[in-house]
Amino acid sequence: MKSNDFTSGAIVSKLLKFMLPVMFAMFLQAMYGAIDLLVVGRFGTTADVSAVSTGSQIITTLTNLIVSFSMGITVAVGQRIGQKRPQEAAQIIGTGLVIFAITGLIFTVISVLGASGLAWIMQAPSEAFDITANYIRICGGGFVIITAYNLLGSIFRGLGDSRTPLIAVGIACLFNIIGDLVFVAGFHLGASGAALATVMAQLLSVVISFLMIRHAKLPFDFHKSNISLKKGYASVIVKIGTPIALQDFLVGISFLFMLAIVNRLGVTASAGVGVAQKVCVFIMLVPLAFMQSMTAFVAQNYGAGLMHRAQKSLKSGIAVSFAFGIVMFLLTFFRGDLLAGIFSQNSDTVNAAWDYLKAYAIDCLATCFLFCFIGYFNGIEKTKFVMLQGVCGAFAVRIPIAFLMQKIGNGSLFLIGMAIPCSTVLQIIMCFAAYFCYNKKAKLNTSDNG
Repeated sequence: MKSNDFTSGAIVSKLLKFMLPVMFAMFLQAMYGAIDLLVVGRFGTTADVSAVSTGSQIITTLTNLIVSFSMGITVAVGQRIGQKRPQEAAQIIGTGLVIFAITGLIFTVISVLGASGLAWIMQAPSEAFDITANYIRICGGGFVIITAYNLLGSIFRGLGDSRTPLIAVGIACLFNIIGDLVFVAGFHLGASGAALATVMAQLLSVVISFLMIRHAKLPFDFHKSNISLKKGYASVIVKIGTPIALQDFLVGISFLFMLAIVNRLGVTASAGVGVAQKVCVFIMLVPLAFMQSMTAFVAQNYGAGLMHRAQKSLKSGIAVSFAFGIVMFLLTFFRGDLLAGIFSQNSDTVNAAWDYLKAYAIDCLATCFLFCFIGYFNGIEKTKFVMLQGVCGAFAVRIPIAFLMQKIGNGSLFLIGMAIPCSTVLQIIMCFAAYFCYNKKAKLNTSDNG
């Protein structure tokens, strides 16, 4: 466990050592949607591309809700490891397994029975409506698998292990590539084939991951008796995870609103934004990886009472990710057509994607601050504030500006997309204010106790 202990040693090197596997895992995770879109773009129709774009956005929103809620486990486990109470971490993990098994079943029912309704809500173009609904239905049928797949990663990150999730994602990505080539390129199943490949790949990854866990050296003894719903530990997970999940869900809803606005502009705009969103996942990898890594790193130090160390990790994360953000801004803003061209050969789709990507390029600079702050606040259990800033950005800025630009912007995807960096700026201002406010309160409490 010494190599997974974040409470001592050099901050930058330990943070980077933990972050890099997280980033590579997220890169491979992003390859899921990218490969689906890439293969469908090469061997399917524009309607298939639109279906994968819209359908995957819905599945991603629901999946992110699970991932965000599971951050409650990451934080709670990380804090217990920092406090040198590993057996309590085992109890938290066992309770989490029960909670997320139930959650996966609920999401399966919602997405399978409500696939057509979800496609209608998203204003899926008529040419792609049935294909979109079928994509949602197939992916939704495997939500228990998707839940198990993402839960395993959250547990191990809480333990300070970011390599095991990387291996699991690598396995899934490999099988997804094979599945896409077989079902989409070989059997010409279009978007439905991409969905089937994704679910089967994650099933194989989960099976192999469980086999790996049985031979892994954990910092505690884990038995079947740990797998039970214990009220005290369940309340800890819910208290930490619910605000994060609600924030991500509402933010996801705001992006779904934006996609629905774009879908009203036609199938080319829909496909273009779908391509842009796949590119965006890659250009945002570093700040997203720092957000997840910061949560685990800060949680251990917060549990150990080392707030000065947690604050130093925040500053280090911002500095490194901002340097990367500058590079991504230049590449995406000025040559976004090259990035979009990887996923589509249709010139109209590529131009639409590049127009939207210029707004995301600006956001590359801002998210380096925002995502590190979110990871920091998650780690110190200020998850209610995380929810507040996310909701404010989404509903006070992102949706209103996107709707306004759709009305007066003459169909410009760049102007619609500018709603994203505008909301990020507001969230950053709120984060800085909260950071100084919490620090001031902590100093006052320290002086009062003294």
